Amino acid sequence: MKPLPLPKQKNLRADCAWVIYQILEQGKSSRDCLERVQRRHNVRDNAWLQEMSLGVMRKLPLLQHWLRTLLDRPLKGNKKVLEHLIMLGLYQLAFSRVSKHAAVGETVAAASYLGGTGLKGLVNAVLRNFQREELASRPVEDPIINSGLPKWLFKAIDSAYNDDAHAVRQATNDMAPIWLRVNSRQINKGDFASLLTKANVEFSFSDEHENGIVLKSREDITALPGFDKGFFAVQDGAAQLAAHYLNPQNGERVLDCCAAPGGKTGHIAELAPKLAYCLALDADEKRLQRVHENMDRLKHSVEIKQGDATNPSQWWDGELFDRILLDAPCSATGVIRRHPDIRWLRKSSDIDNLAALQREILNALWKLLKPGGTLLYATCSILPKENKAQVTRFIAETEDANLQPIIKTETNENPGRQILPGEQQMDGFYYARLVKSSCAIK
Repeated sequence: MKPLPLPKQKNLRADCAWVIYQILEQGKSSRDCLERVQRRHNVRDNAWLQEMSLGVMRKLPLLQHWLRTLLDRPLKGNKKVLEHLIMLGLYQLAFSRVSKHAAVGETVAAASYLGGTGLKGLVNAVLRNFQREELASRPVEDPIINSGLPKWLFKAIDSAYNDDAHAVRQATNDMAPIWLRVNSRQINKGDFASLLTKANVEFSFSDEHENGIVLKSREDITALPGFDKGFFAVQDGAAQLAAHYLNPQNGERVLDCCAAPGGKTGHIAELAPKLAYCLALDADEKRLQRVHENMDRLKHSVEIKQGDATNPSQWWDGELFDRILLDAPCSATGVIRRHPDIRWLRKSSDIDNLAALQREILNALWKLLKPGGTLLYATCSILPKENKAQVTRFIAETEDANLQPIIKTETNENPGRQILPGEQQMDGFYYARLVKSSCAIK
């Protein structure tokens, strides 16, 4: 699809339609697209832009179904973006608190900002017919459309989770809560909780997370008490388990591979503040800037390097590591509820490619681990091909790799802990812990 420039003049709904177009037609992430348009708007409108654009991602199959019902023929070329504007209008009418009058009138007006002045009548007619025919109240029988997922992912979840598949899909579409991790090197959890209470911020604790706090409503993170002082990091509960499972000890050498944006690196530094060496590695130089910013704010001192994990000769100093956290590149299917655009950015073919990359990185990093050392393999995926199948294969093919169970039910054929979206309010995540034997005998 031909690139579409950002509208010259800002308009809330036109800019939102442009974001939707960038994601669905250009394969851009919502983070990058939203960042561009949010520079043009105020804080309140930025929240609306995020809510609406990501809401369309969650309901896309149903919105497309309605669009096909109402539109005689698809729009093409530089008018294609008007389909995305119409879907935004449909979403407002069916799923938002926006008044019906504004949902129609303001969406029609936005067409002019997208080069569609001559098609304002069409946009108006489609939205009016949607209301007149009461399509929002008509049930749709297709379970894939109702799931809000692409067909390949719907089937992949079915295959992996059988009777639990419906619950997994449903949790994937739920809104994710905001988790904080209290920085124990700056403040204890009780004192930080008191600060939140004084600021009238409602929250709850988690039994499994020593320093985890779950906010009960959406908040401006930068306005929370102690943000500038590094009192906390924003990190989902599932991700907070990584440093605990790795269990770093003072005096050790630790590698956090694929570390950006640095949440797990910071947690490692908090649990073992006197590490001999801690390296945060990532291939993406732009994302490493976030690691620098987070380490500065949290007041942690670690080494940060850009490098290809499959080619350690580029960045490794030659000394073996005691512990390695490999947060492997993955499909991110476990965090779709937090980043709903992921479902449309991923394709079925990506899974095999990602599994091959994970295997290559795992093989490369294993050589950097000391005998007796620990490697924690992690993904934010819920697909077995990236998780237990990957670890099962590695154990079978690697003589000195031994499973160190995280949960009691683990075996070499069924390794690791799979956390599903919504479990204890956490994102979907997978962990498997491997220990390197001192000789190649199991």
